[in-house]
Amino acid sequence: MPKHFLTILDIPRDEAHQVLARAKEMKDNAVRTDLLSGKVLLLIFDKASTRTRVSFEIGVRQLGGDPVFIASKDSQLGRSEPLKDTARVLSRYADGLIVRTFGQGNLETLVEYGDIPVVNALTDEYHPCQIMSDMLTMYERTPDLEKLKVAWVGDGNNMAHSFINGSATFGYELALACPEGYDPDPAIVDKAVSLGAKVTLTRDPAEAVAGAHYVNTDVWASMGQEAEQKKREAAFAGYMVDEALMAKGADNAKFMHCLPAHRGEEVSESVFESPASIVWDQAENRLHMQKAILEWIYK
Repeated sequence: MPKHFLTILDIPRDEAHQVLARAKEMKDNAVRTDLLSGKVLLLIFDKASTRTRVSFEIGVRQLGGDPVFIASKDSQLGRSEPLKDTARVLSRYADGLIVRTFGQGNLETLVEYGDIPVVNALTDEYHPCQIMSDMLTMYERTPDLEKLKVAWVGDGNNMAHSFINGSATFGYELALACPEGYDPDPAIVDKAVSLGAKVTLTRDPAEAVAGAHYVNTDVWASMGQEAEQKKREAAFAGYMVDEALMAKGADNAKFMHCLPAHRGEEVSESVFESPASIVWDQAENRLHMQKAILEWIYK
């Protein structure tokens, strides 16, 4: 049976720590391998992308494989063919699927009807490759993740869901500050807590950030939510990560963002460009972590 990576919880806890250490080793030693030699991985994207596409294409090549990019608008994926049929066809052509799409159910259909590995490159529910890369970014500075407090300020979205799952796997304390009506999915929270996640939810960003070692946020309106921009701006008033909010965190607290960022909305220009900001390390670490994830799948 092929391995799949649809959420962080797909990697057993002990193996997740090994993947984290391996990603750091790959970064520190500029590792290139021939693990994927002779293999073709399809990148199927329903949503636009910069970091995800480029880091995966380069990562596959650095492991000796060949990436093929498919935009849904240029194929039957964007038309009338049932996804289950697409899964069966592509399984006969390629050695893996890296998929950036809307509903998590799309990935589950590809898994059910295909017989090659499927990697979640982002859905509306989860963004596990990004969060695993964020784990690497924190691990480089503070290897004992279980001693950390991580804050999330903003929408209870796919990033928040994956940070919640990350708490179950890596043991950090997670405090989320979300405005009313924008909480994370309770079922996702409940499942993660049942697996050991340490999660608290508040309406007060200052409470969430108090004593936090890492402060995270995301855009207020994600892809597909642009029509809600004005409504969300009103709901998220007071949720900007600015210097005053960062001052509530632990000494030398770091600011994180998955990018792209809307300066002046979810984060102030001064925080985004400050020495506390480690967003470029996060972006770089997509490459190294995704190589480690692919190695976990194919080795």
